[in-house]
Parts: sequence; structure tokens; C-alpha cells
Amino acid sequence: MNKYIFITLLIIITTTTTLGLPGRWDLLQLSIGVSAMHMQILYTDRVIIFDRTDFGQSNLTFPNGQCRHDPSEQVLTTDCTAHSVEYDPISNTFRPLMILTDTWCSSGTVASDGSLVQTGGFSDGERAVRVFKPCVDSTCDWAENQTALTVRRWYATNHILPDGSAIIIGGRRQYNYEFYPKTTDTVNIIPFRFLSETKDPDENNLYPFVHLNVDGNLFVFSNNRAVLLNYKTNKIVRTYPQIPGAEPRNYPSSGSSVLLPLKPPYTEAEVLLCGGAPIGSYALAKQNGTFVPALTSCGKIKITDNSPSWSMETMPTPRVMGDMILLPTGKDVLIINGAGSGTAGWELAQDPAYSPVIYQPDTLSTPRFTLQTPSKTPRLYHSSAILLRDGRVLVGGSNPHIYYNFSNVQYPTDLSLETFSPEYLNPSNMNSRPKIMTQSPLDLSYGNQFIIRFTIQQMESAGVSVTMVAPAFSTHSFEMNQRLLVLVTGKIITLSNGTYEMSIVAPPSAVLAPPGYYMVFVVNGGIPSEGIWAHIK
Repeated sequence: MNKYIFITLLIIITTTTTLGLPGRWDLLQLSIGVSAMHMQILYTDRVIIFDRTDFGQSNLTFPNGQCRHDPSEQVLTTDCTAHSVEYDPISNTFRPLMILTDTWCSSGTVASDGSLVQTGGFSDGERAVRVFKPCVDSTCDWAENQTALTVRRWYATNHILPDGSAIIIGGRRQYNYEFYPKTTDTVNIIPFRFLSETKDPDENNLYPFVHLNVDGNLFVFSNNRAVLLNYKTNKIVRTYPQIPGAEPRNYPSSGSSVLLPLKPPYTEAEVLLCGGAPIGSYALAKQNGTFVPALTSCGKIKITDNSPSWSMETMPTPRVMGDMILLPTGKDVLIINGAGSGTAGWELAQDPAYSPVIYQPDTLSTPRFTLQTPSKTPRLYHSSAILLRDGRVLVGGSNPHIYYNFSNVQYPTDLSLETFSPEYLNPSNMNSRPKIMTQSPLDLSYGNQFIIRFTIQQMESAGVSVTMVAPAFSTHSFEMNQRLLVLVTGKIITLSNGTYEMSIVAPPSAVLAPPGYYMVFVVNGGIPSEGIWAHIK
């Protein structure tokens, strides 16, 4: 096992706010040496970040003369630089990790034991499965099986299933799906014609949006259409209406999508899609440098309705390659990163979308969008964003070039990390912010009650709720496996002045919350606590 020391770069954390706009930006690291094409937080609070191996050297050299030797590598057969890091947001430090095969445009899930299971990529990595088992002593690293998948998976989407396994759907020229880990019943690929039916001249069927519905079937959106798939029988059990306007939303047109928070009694599910690029945008940008304005529309559909239909809304600004993050309030969706024109791809976007937007789906009045304080850093192609346990959103990446390029280009490769802090983290809200006293991690069983003890200095009239958030795998404008449940809560018991206890009911089934680790938050009138980890099985 390779042992690497965490690297601490002492930098001045730069804070950005804009008068009159909510939210705050903080620069954490000027460079972690690797561009954050993919990100995943694990139950140790460490964030696994990686790029790709086939572009030559990164800006982070391995210690002690360690190198990766790969005779099949297209650019550099001996590479002594890292293409993956483990970042600790608590100490603001990072260490290099050793990836052996090419992870370019790959996908992932977190297994029920908390391990990151990462699949596919390019070249020698196209059939690889890489597993990262977290540790707290900085000795853990990637373990790889180069031929674990049945077929190549490049630009595929993964989703964890109620039995703890992962389904891997699609990828370039792969109109099928498979499962991991393999059993005697899941060795072969299963045809999925819907993916070939939704391919157009620019593709627009890659990284399909996949969400686990409350009935156990999978909602799959590709290009401008959606179906409900029974993956056990390989039957499409429902075909949804085409999204109004029929504009493409998947890679390279690259909108984003979330399953909106699931609320008791967990019989309804609603999906939100925002942004993307008009039909033909990819070809126009690639062939003659014409950057078409991105889409401003968002579509929302209740996928459990008997007669579902799309409800359309308009964002304040156009956005392609945005990321959508479910905030722990259970009421807010953060839309962040991306561009105002063009599409995903090398050098194919302009007009960085500096200003995040918060969307509140339950707000009765319109518009439901609120502009936030803008960043100063372009986050274009190959950017990513994830929710941290303290309620901040970690943002990194942006490499719109085929190699790392830092000079004589409009948008240089970015190796920095920063956080966006929503308004609920303002100092003025600290008296209302709960503090969970219960020890982490919680050990939960489906449908059983558990107790959380917490303190609040100022109880808000809107009341206290509890949310449970699945950590997502972020890449290419989609946060795979992202899921938030609002839990059933009992009466709040006052133990002493400012200290309370509450009984909470764990999700009733693995269909609603697949087994694994989640972040649990106490929310006081829209102000979430710092989360604690919980493991459910």
C-alpha cells in the first residue's frame, strides 16, 4: 500500500461577496495539481478527485520517485505525476493517489460499505473498475481490475440500486446496460434500444440522467425524452412526454438534472432538468466557432403522476454545463458552474456562468430563482461540484483543452478548489443553526426510529425538520446518485435550555434509500446544522 503525506499549502483564503446578493465564495487552494473532472465525498469527509491519464504530466509529482508505467499510454508511458488526489476539506490539505488506467469521462457510485466504485473511461481504462476503500491514516489508494466490465464504458451513467449493486447505463456507442459487481445472473449486457433511438447527429445521448423512482424503477432521460425502466425485466413500463421545445439536454448539449427532495409518505417523485444547448449547437461551435446562446429553460415533471406533464420555467440567465446540487435545507436547488453559450467539448463554450442560482421548487410565487454572488473563476467544461457535510459546496475543475494549458488561451486550465457558502451559512444565522450532539456515524435500520440530540440558541417559527442526503458522484454536469429525503420526525423534547432531543424514523425501504452512507442534517427554519454521517442497511 502506498503511503503519501498530506500536502498543506498555506494560502490566504480569499473571500468574495457581492453587495445585495446572497452567498459567499472562498478560495481554498490555488492548485491541487489536478483538474477536478470528477469528485466524490466519502464518509471520512475526504473528497476523491481525479482527471485523466492520457494528456501527459499533471502539476503534482509523486513523492519518493514513484511513477506509473503503462506501455499502452498514448502520451507518456512513464508518468511520475498524479492524476488523482484525496482532499481533506477539514484541514484543507491533499495527497496524491495512484490511478493506473485512464479515467477520462468515466462514472461512479459509492457502494454500501462506503467504498467508491468507479467504472470505465478511455483506452486501457474503458472496461476497468477501480475501487477506493476510505481510510483515516492516509494509506489507502486505488485498486483496479482492468477487465471487470463486459463492454467499454465511456460517458456512461451509474446508479446504486436497492440491493447495493450498481447499474452502468450507456456510454459512447453502447446502447445497453450492465451491473457491478458481477454475479452468474449479471454477466451479460442487456440491450436498451432507447439510447440508440435518442442519438442524434451530435450524439446528445451520453451521460443520460438516471434517477431511482419511489416504485423501484429507473427514470432515464436521454436527449429530450424520458422513460421509466424496469431494469429487472428490461421492460419500459412508461414513456413520458417529450420535454417542450424538444431541445437536447444530455452530453454534449449538457444540461443537468436532479430528483427533487422526497417527502413523506414517499409516494410522489419529481424530476427537474435545467439548461442545455439548442439543437445543432455542438456542430456550429466545432465547425465554424459559432457559439449559440445556451438554453434558459427548466422543466419539471412529477414522474409518479397518472398523466405526467412538464411544467416549464425560465432561469435568470442561459446555462450549459451547469451542476445542480440539492442543498440540505430540503427546499433549495443550487445551479452552479457552466457557460452562457456553446456546448461541452474542447474549446466549444464562451461566456462563463459566474453567478450561481438557487431554485426553490416549493415556493408558490414566481420566479422561483434567486441569483447569488458571482465567482471570479470560470468553471467551464470538466468542472464539478459537490455538497460538503458542513453545508458548503466544493467547486473545482475547468479544463476546456485537450491537454493542460495555462497560457495564451482565453480560459486556462484551472487546478484550484473553492467553496460556495449559501446564505444559511451567514454569521447572522449562527444563532439559528442547530448543532448535532449525537455521535457520528449513526447506525440505521430501515423503518426504525432513532434519536438525535441537538442544540439551538434561537428556535425558528418555521419549525425543525431532518434531511438525509446521499453523497453524489459529480462529473460532466450531472451528480450521479444524488438523493435527498425529508424524514418523518416526532415531537421535540426539551432537555435543558437550548438542548433538545427528537425521535426520527429512518426511510422505510432500500428503494427510497439504497444501503450506504448518508449525511443527516437538522434544519431549523431553513438553517441546516453541520451534518453527521449515518449508515443504513
